Amino acid sequence: MLILAMFAEERKQKILEYVREHKKATVQQLCDAYEVSSATIRNDLRELEGSGLLLRTHGGAIVKSKAKFELGTNEKKVLYKSEKAEIAEKALELIEDGDTIILDTGTTTLELAGKLGRRKNLTIVTNDLDTALVLDEIGIERVIMLGGILRNGFHCTLGNKAKEFLDELQVDKAFMGVNGFTFEKGASTPDLQHAEIKKAMVTAASQVYLMFDRSKLGRKAFARFAEPQEIDCVIIDEIAKEELSAFEDTGIEVHAVSVL
Repeated sequence: MLILAMFAEERKQKILEYVREHKKATVQQLCDAYEVSSATIRNDLRELEGSGLLLRTHGGAIVKSKAKFELGTNEKKVLYKSEKAEIAEKALELIEDGDTIILDTGTTTLELAGKLGRRKNLTIVTNDLDTALVLDEIGIERVIMLGGILRNGFHCTLGNKAKEFLDELQVDKAFMGVNGFTFEKGASTPDLQHAEIKKAMVTAASQVYLMFDRSKLGRKAFARFAEPQEIDCVIIDEIAKEELSAFEDTGIEVHAVSVL
């Protein structure tokens, strides 16, 4: 499908998704797909390679090695940007003035952080460095940054110190990112240490909200951090009617941008 009048950042996101899906792509294939010049495509590929997201070849690009267990924060920021913004807008509808909130690390929760200036008297707990900076910039007065060990490349803190602090807290709501969700196993993430922090966040919250795009549905990552019965609500970009029914059968409320 041709994508017309596409902004540069959106086009680079689509190029990256194309290369990841097909493992490789030629400049001509990308020119045909997005109706731009070869010079534009080559410039996009140069910038994506500079960000460590793919590898350029003579005449095109190939997917970067999957030896890494999980995409880093800078890599994730490029993917599904418009979907994350829509999910974050839906999530904002579920936040009230005066709420105490945990914001998990991740690019979708980071989108939500940028919108929280539209609420008053919030108290936010996070282990995400980017999120804390955004909250500071928009003037959220009560931001609690979890200490611990910095996870290199992921802009967040992990470890026993962060978990011990969470064990002492009780908040209204936790907004969590996921790498995979299934109805049998629940929510999962690739990293064991990260899973431990996420479990502590789930325990600390009266209500647990998962935020993810449809590509995560049906996937399983290495470490589970929440069983289905521990999840109160899922906020997703789009969902099929049968999937919506499956969530309802599980007792999980769903807020979707669109129902297919």
